[in-house]
Amino acid sequence: MIESISLSKTATYADLPEVLGPLKRVNFIFGSNGTGKTTISRVIANEADYASCRVVWKDGRPILALVYNRDFVERNFSRSAELKGVFTLGEKQVKVQEEIKSKKEEADGYKEKVANLKQTLEGDDGASGKRGDLAQIETSFQERCWEAYGKHKERLSLAFEGFRNSKKDFKAKALLEAESNKSPTVLLDELHKRAETIFGKALSDAPGVPVVPFVALIGHESDPIIRTRVIGKEDVNIAEMIKKLGNSDWVREGRSYYEANEGFCPFCQQKTDEAFEKSLSEYFNESFERDSKAITSLLYNYKTETARVIQELAQILAAPSKFMDIGKFKSERDLLEAKLQLNTQQLIKKSKEPSQIFELESVGNITAAIEELISDANKKVSEHNTLVKNIGREKAKLISETWKHLVQVDLGAAYADYKTKKAELEGAIRSIDDKVKTFSQNTRTLDIAIRELEKQTTSVKPTIDAINSLLASFGFHGFSLAITDSGTAYKLVRADKSNAKETLSEGEKTFVTFLYFYHLLKGSDTESGITTDRVVVFDDPVSSLDSEILFIVGSLIKKVFDEARGNSSLIKQVFVMTHNVYFHKEVSFNNLRTDKALKDETFWVVRKPAKHSKLEKHQGNPIQTSYELLWSEVRNPNPSLLTIQNVMRRILENYFKFFGGIEPREICAKLPGKDQIICNSLLSWINDGSHFAHDDIFVSLDQGAVSSYLDVFHRIFKLADHEAHYKMMMGNAYTELEDIPRAETAAMASENRAEGT
Repeated sequence: MIESISLSKTATYADLPEVLGPLKRVNFIFGSNGTGKTTISRVIANEADYASCRVVWKDGRPILALVYNRDFVERNFSRSAELKGVFTLGEKQVKVQEEIKSKKEEADGYKEKVANLKQTLEGDDGASGKRGDLAQIETSFQERCWEAYGKHKERLSLAFEGFRNSKKDFKAKALLEAESNKSPTVLLDELHKRAETIFGKALSDAPGVPVVPFVALIGHESDPIIRTRVIGKEDVNIAEMIKKLGNSDWVREGRSYYEANEGFCPFCQQKTDEAFEKSLSEYFNESFERDSKAITSLLYNYKTETARVIQELAQILAAPSKFMDIGKFKSERDLLEAKLQLNTQQLIKKSKEPSQIFELESVGNITAAIEELISDANKKVSEHNTLVKNIGREKAKLISETWKHLVQVDLGAAYADYKTKKAELEGAIRSIDDKVKTFSQNTRTLDIAIRELEKQTTSVKPTIDAINSLLASFGFHGFSLAITDSGTAYKLVRADKSNAKETLSEGEKTFVTFLYFYHLLKGSDTESGITTDRVVVFDDPVSSLDSEILFIVGSLIKKVFDEARGNSSLIKQVFVMTHNVYFHKEVSFNNLRTDKALKDETFWVVRKPAKHSKLEKHQGNPIQTSYELLWSEVRNPNPSLLTIQNVMRRILENYFKFFGGIEPREICAKLPGKDQIICNSLLSWINDGSHFAHDDIFVSLDQGAVSSYLDVFHRIFKLADHEAHYKMMMGNAYTELEDIPRAETAAMASENRAEGT
């Protein structure tokens, strides 16, 4: 059964879909020609030809759609010289029919099981059920993945490149990494540090930090001359005095003035003798001079090394390496420089006072710290340069470790929960899918068996007999259907067996095609498929039919309604589309309906207010014409005594003018006495179109006269062979006519004649 139909971007339907639904077993669609009714029937017949339209089937299970529209008439009557034979089951093959029925019931049982299982899988809306639960789990985990990405996108965004614009793709990548990533789990801070380098600006080799040698400088600290008392020879006659006074350095300093003063004492200005000059010279002997030179040399070398070290350290600071702890380096440099200056001052003092003992403050711990800083920086430079050399590999490593951190640390618990729930649902879905496949295969096997059984007991003969019988009973004696030489098709022939197809009137063509379609509903145009469930569509089946055939067609379609409403029929749903108000009233009439549609039917109107078609659903039958309102007055048990006569006249005028072919004299002549007068009054519009009263008694009516008028009104329809319409319009107010006794008839006739003279 069809649950709804969506129509858009085709024929007169706009881009915004118009929806026909929800639908029931019986569906009435009324609309003028050109409003879009046939488009609906074509979409039902072949949805695949209309990409922008959609037919929603119950349980997602399409069934056979049999559609009567102008395409059907064209395809089966106008284009083809023959009509395909309609195969039906032979009534005498009872055993085979029972077997077919049994297998069909079994197949229907499997189909119902499949429908229930699919509902478990997909729910009523096709988006819930087990598959909906699985989709929800997928969506929930996808959101968790995206949240985890949000935590890292500021500093590690490039590690997720290629997956940052799609939640779906990101989740798929996370699942892949969770299953296959073998990288170690690295701390987030470490990932951030490496990312700054690897994902930073374009990398190039970094220069190493120059190594500053401190060996020579530190070696000077241990020179023994610093702690040596440098004095003159002690066995000369002035040595005792110098020793006593401890003024060796003073004497040494004054010696240079003495020598410059040509033997005169620079203090007393007295000329000294040769013995004094000799004693002074011997005191400051070769050993003294050698030690003095050693002190001078140490001072020079220390200053030189100090200057070199300070300069090299300054060069490092002038072009600092980003891998160096510059703050700490500068602090150590400043401390070293201060101590070197202090040591230099000590050596200067030593050079001036060689007889004194001095100590240099060691700078070994400072230089060791500086060497360590330089070594650490160069180690990092080496690592950086190795990274530059292997940037591709290092980037891949960082990306892998970043994903590992995300799936292990950020998503570990969520992934475990997702994996468990997904496995449970997928297991349940697989089990249900397996059952669906098994039951569907069972259904196909049974359908094949049914088709084989149908071939054993099918025939096109019963259908041709039924159609010819209907044609004859409805007055179509000029042609009939005959079986072609192939034995599986029909042809239209005259009584002399000549081809009648090209000489039929439009009404005859339409009616015979409708009868063919009507019988096709009970069978199939192939030897199999006779017992297939089906949806039936009637699209304007009375466009070229006369009044009598209109009611016949309406009556046949109502039988199809009854079949659709039964649980054992192959017909599961019916659509009736028409532009004909009278046919719509005829075919949609139902005594059980009040002002609301029955629970198993829907009413629709198709309109085209501008360029595009619009579908309108109605709670009840929307075709409430003035004609029906007139009938409601006739049905009223207490009609107006002043207006009822004109009401009946207007009904007869509307109805019989529409159908034509009514001879009032013939109808009235069949009635006795007063009934003829009443009949002539009611049918007076046929003579001159006016409404007039023949006598005052028929203008101001009493209750008895009203009853007489209503009785004659009923008899007019009966005598015109249209009592079926009268019965339909009267509904529950309908009563059978009482036959007038012949004697009374004769008396009335005599009275009539007497009044005539």
